[in-house]
Amino acid sequence: MSLIQWSEYQVGEHRIACPDCNRGQHDNALTLVINADGSGEACCARCSFTETHRPNGHVPSAASITSRESSVRPSPEVKPALTKPDPLGDGIIIVNGADMKPEPISWLWRGYMARGKLTILAGEPGTGKTTAAGSLAATTTCGGTWPDGTVAEPGNVVIWSGEDDPKDTLTPRLMSAGADMNRVFFVAGMRVKGKEQGFDPARDMPALQAACEEIGDVRLIVVDPIVSAVAGDSHKNAETRRALQPLVDLAANVGAALLGITHFNKGKQGKNPAQWVNGSVAFTAIARVVIIAAKVASDDGDEHRIFARAKSNIGPDDGGFEYQIEQSEPIPGILSSCIAWGDEVAGSALELLGNHAQDKARGGSAVNSAKAFLADLLDDGEMPVKSIEDHATAAGIALRTLRRASDALGVGKHKGKDAKWYWSLPAKQSIVGSVERLDNMDSMTKPARTHLQLVPNPEAR
Repeated sequence: MSLIQWSEYQVGEHRIACPDCNRGQHDNALTLVINADGSGEACCARCSFTETHRPNGHVPSAASITSRESSVRPSPEVKPALTKPDPLGDGIIIVNGADMKPEPISWLWRGYMARGKLTILAGEPGTGKTTAAGSLAATTTCGGTWPDGTVAEPGNVVIWSGEDDPKDTLTPRLMSAGADMNRVFFVAGMRVKGKEQGFDPARDMPALQAACEEIGDVRLIVVDPIVSAVAGDSHKNAETRRALQPLVDLAANVGAALLGITHFNKGKQGKNPAQWVNGSVAFTAIARVVIIAAKVASDDGDEHRIFARAKSNIGPDDGGFEYQIEQSEPIPGILSSCIAWGDEVAGSALELLGNHAQDKARGGSAVNSAKAFLADLLDDGEMPVKSIEDHATAAGIALRTLRRASDALGVGKHKGKDAKWYWSLPAKQSIVGSVERLDNMDSMTKPARTHLQLVPNPEAR
């Protein structure tokens, strides 16, 4: 009994659902051929189901029988050789879910920058966004260590900047960060009909993709500012989405992480700092990860800097790192700056930006209480960080407040032989004044001044 309604098909080749392993109306695994004499053959590329058709009165020739036997009923070791289907016509493309093979996200830096996807780095002027981007680019070129202690796979970096000069600003910063300059490529412009023109991301994306493919092994593309990719109104959602998509497609096609740099809007409206990104909400919507760089006031009134995730659709959306901007001289006579990464910090971006101001409004009571707790806990000697955090959590002390208290006390942090991190108080004589000040805290008009101490080792907690 035939499983195929042969009379429904005209002469030619057809792609239809297999009657044996049918996976739904969109399945087209079976190739069916109707010959001019009305005979036909069918074979499924998935399950190797085969069926032949001979109309009434049709007597196949020996040649056709031999051909049919060899193409439709192959030996188990040989798959049927079928004619390549004609190109499909225009129309919507729908793929059955059963044919989708799950793939893991390919990370450049796990949790922060994914290959083939857009990451936004936003902040106010002067927070070191471009310098931080240079540090990440340098880590990529030399296979260095990310701020969380993991190691990067080395690769090439392409940078387009419409705000900083590559010669006197970007190159010195990259050199200060330890970049392999042989792996850094700056987009300097376009040559059209023999004349040089400025590079326009909104216009010249095909040329940039061709250049990236020629360079090879491009792991990171930096666009500063990302708003320059929008030829129209960057505050209009539809125009921004249309303009950014080619840039995202470029990153996906070459397998590179895309890092776009931008500013905060003036009002900084919204509870989530990801909503502070300048321009249309499309910037934040298209980006898979949004990172903010900001200055925050420490307990003694000084400022330090926070690099924190404000949004992520593909991983954790909180936490980050403290950082400082240090002056450097990569070669004699050339002054520049670079990033010194500090402790990892926990909490949402809003908490990391707001907790300092909140503690200051309360007279610094949260940090002072944490300092007294930590001094008492470590009085008998060093302890594993995990145990300290467990005690702090049980006492109702936020981990971010605990770490700030440890900085204020000058707590020593080192990795033991068992690969665990330990905290310990500095020498007794150096903390007597701090403990005495804590005991007399109520009689003071304002908290004693301390200095925020950042630990360069990215693994220190």
